[in-house]
Amino acid sequence: MTDTQIIHLAMQVMLVSAKLAAPVLVTSLVIGFAVSLFQSATQIQEFTLAFVPKAVGVGIALLICGHWMLTTMVSFTQELFAQIPKLLG
Repeated sequence: MTDTQIIHLAMQVMLVSAKLAAPVLVTSLVIGFAVSLFQSATQIQEFTLAFVPKAVGVGIALLICGHWMLTTMVSFTQELFAQIPKLLG
């Protein structure tokens, strides 16, 4: 394996992992921001008010995007296994 192949493979891994993490992270960020605005406007400082909506939102995001995430992971893994002979030889 050359340095270029290693860097290309690392870039692919980082890109796929960022794509897979994005729906959950963006959902959590948006819900957390909305809850913090609500808490600062109403002066309610309850921990469960911040945690429960995030947990529900992340669960919904996983239900909606789960099939796409699994398909992306499987196709990337199949591409990676198909590239093994080329990377070794």
